[in-house]
Amino acid sequence: MSSLEPWLRGTEQDVPSVARAVLHALQLADEDLRNWCGSLSDAEMNTRPAAAAPVAYHIRHLARSLDRLLTYAEGRSLSEEQMSRLRRELDPAATREELFAELTSALADGAMRVRALAKANLEEARVVGKKRLPTTVGGLLVHVADHTQRHVGQAITTAKIVAANR
Repeated sequence: MSSLEPWLRGTEQDVPSVARAVLHALQLADEDLRNWCGSLSDAEMNTRPAAAAPVAYHIRHLARSLDRLLTYAEGRSLSEEQMSRLRRELDPAATREELFAELTSALADGAMRVRALAKANLEEARVVGKKRLPTTVGGLLVHVADHTQRHVGQAITTAKIVAANR
């Protein structure tokens, strides 16, 4: 891992700035989660200190919400499979290896989809959820970065508490 955060490395120069920032947020998420959560055991990944959501939830939710948000950005509705996966995000059955495999796959797929959306009209209207709340392609892309980093922070904080209680 470089000591510089992805946005300071001069990478992703082939995409417009909004998409570049999203790609950098996804890269940072991967690096930070592996650094701070990668050494947790399977049991620790599913520990709920003070009834907080476990690290496993945040990793799983980050991966799956990335897919859902990009589906909306692409102008599509969620599939039944996506809804089913949403309902299973708190399932404690996954191992650390399975969680990081899902994360890796989701981040790679997400990066490809962000690149495909990079030159879209950021002001193009989109809708979110059953209520079809109004937003834009740009609003969804920015939320991908924001939402991803929010759950990374929560996962890291939980991981630190779990590790301190070993």
